[in-house]
Amino acid sequence: MGLIERLFGKKKTEEEETMANLKIGIILGSTRQGRVSPKVGEWVKGIADQRGDADYEIVDIADYQLPFLGTTDGTEPGIAAWNEKLASLDGFVFIVQEYNHSITGALKNAIDFAREAWYNKAAGIVSYGSTGGARAAEHLRGILGEVKVADVRTHPTLSLFTDFENMTEFKPAELHLTNVNAMLDEVNDWSKALKTLRQ
Repeated sequence: MGLIERLFGKKKTEEEETMANLKIGIILGSTRQGRVSPKVGEWVKGIADQRGDADYEIVDIADYQLPFLGTTDGTEPGIAAWNEKLASLDGFVFIVQEYNHSITGALKNAIDFAREAWYNKAAGIVSYGSTGGARAAEHLRGILGEVKVADVRTHPTLSLFTDFENMTEFKPAELHLTNVNAMLDEVNDWSKALKTLRQ
């Protein structure tokens, strides 16, 4: 061991530094009045924060007030701020609700307002709906592939019938905890690997 290492402690390995610096955004996929995605997002963040393996933050697309793509000259400040936020993140967890067998228009619009900021990053999906939001998640996977986001396999699905009281009050079953942690394991592993590709 060298003098500097003896004085200041063991030098972190590249793997430790990469993992310690991971930043994962939990993206809320709905902007409508009365949405429940903030509750689902906070639940996921609460589980994630206990792990201590990355820095997790809620990213609410509603905060950026994005216009509809094609109706703007691209100068709105929210567009640049949205791209800057995505660029600062190493991976994502999408909170996805199903609308007409797909994702919300707001989420698709937000995805389309960025390009390179998505590239070579990993994502997990937590979905909810009458069939657990499974059809929305499958549509999202195709979209993410086009913007070079690697979506992980493990996919927690929340049912409006069993995880929500009166389909509005979020009360997740305990069994989802295992799936959420397995999904986060995969997001972190893939985010770590893809971060080396971007460096």
